[in-house]
Amino acid sequence: MKKYIVRCLLCGETHDPYSLNCRNGDDALLRAEYSARTLQPADLPGIWRYKEWLPVRDIIEKGSGRTVTYKSEALSSQLGLEDLWIAFNGYWPQRDAMMMTCTFKDLESFPTMQRLREMDDARIMVVASAGNTARAFSHVCSITGQPLLLIVPQESVHRLWTTHSDTSAVCLATVEGDYFDAISLAGRIASREGFVNEGGAKNIARRDGMGTVMLDAVLTAGSLPDHYFQAVGSGTGGISAWEAAIRLIGDGRFGSKLPRLHLAQSLPCAPLYSLMYGKDAVAPSCPGGMYDDVLFNRKPPYAIKGGVKDAIGATGGAIYAVSNEEAAYSQSLFEKEEGIDINPAAAVAVAALVQAVRKGSVRPEDRIVLNITGGGQKRLVQDSPVRLIGPSVRVSAKDPCAEDMIITTVQNIFGVKI
Repeated sequence: MKKYIVRCLLCGETHDPYSLNCRNGDDALLRAEYSARTLQPADLPGIWRYKEWLPVRDIIEKGSGRTVTYKSEALSSQLGLEDLWIAFNGYWPQRDAMMMTCTFKDLESFPTMQRLREMDDARIMVVASAGNTARAFSHVCSITGQPLLLIVPQESVHRLWTTHSDTSAVCLATVEGDYFDAISLAGRIASREGFVNEGGAKNIARRDGMGTVMLDAVLTAGSLPDHYFQAVGSGTGGISAWEAAIRLIGDGRFGSKLPRLHLAQSLPCAPLYSLMYGKDAVAPSCPGGMYDDVLFNRKPPYAIKGGVKDAIGATGGAIYAVSNEEAAYSQSLFEKEEGIDINPAAAVAVAALVQAVRKGSVRPEDRIVLNITGGGQKRLVQDSPVRLIGPSVRVSAKDPCAEDMIITTVQNIFGVKI
């Protein structure tokens, strides 16, 4: 029996397990359907604990972390909540949280890279990122040696730090432009021979990797939550949580009601909020002025079948627009009460929870999961030396020669002819 099949959410046809798009041209996500209907955690390190519901045959043994879920006492008391669970993704040795990139993007990068290895694909992986995803992929590629081309906005290069002394598997190209410019440039390069696109929201390995946040939270707490809070840029993390919850309902042991998704965006650049409610929440200066610009994506997978709109609709969810002042207050509140530093994006999720409490959108007795998508960076630098990854090439998104400049650099670094 196959471990899983991949099915189009619109036409219903099954596809090659490594497909990113429906062969019929449907504007829909593909979704993995696993033969194992009940989730049995494996005695494996990191994210591979949930290997049964990941689209891989084997594992990358070193370097993988996983979500660590615990029941909040201090923050929950401050907010008047009785059943708040923190799904922490980052570095916090006291709680056995060992994500060395301090971001839950590790949950995407490891299964994505493992699938590429299983395909015996020697092409150079191309990843566009506003910083955190790039850091996660550079981490796994520094472990496996798989050649990687990162394309990152110039303004995000400060997020490209690593604990590895050898990053020879990584070629970093910085772009004068925003995240969408980086995505566009990466897409054009990935379409060339010798390169492969990691797939973004269409990659089931990325989505099911992020879905392990929900798996860990539910296995730890014992049941599906009533509410799930997360900050999002594209919204793919919210889709992943929804898909994981569907599988957990199918398991039959954790409840029969989907958690309500509460997805948070950062003002003044909240395109998902605008799309959902028809309000203008995207300033001309975007991504400038945001509390954390990793949460901005100009073209999120909103209306696509199986996308954010469907996830919010299916769960009776909501999208929040969070001001910088709310995020700053919430970051200080969390760090004071829970005793660990968190990334600015995670603070936006905390702010959405604060909003929901004040509006009465959650009840004190409701079971709530708060996804802290990144944290512990200040704690990490106390224990491990970190260094920035230097750019191999700098280009402008407006330069017609940008692609050729990057490809020439790739050829020189990796000694390949493309």
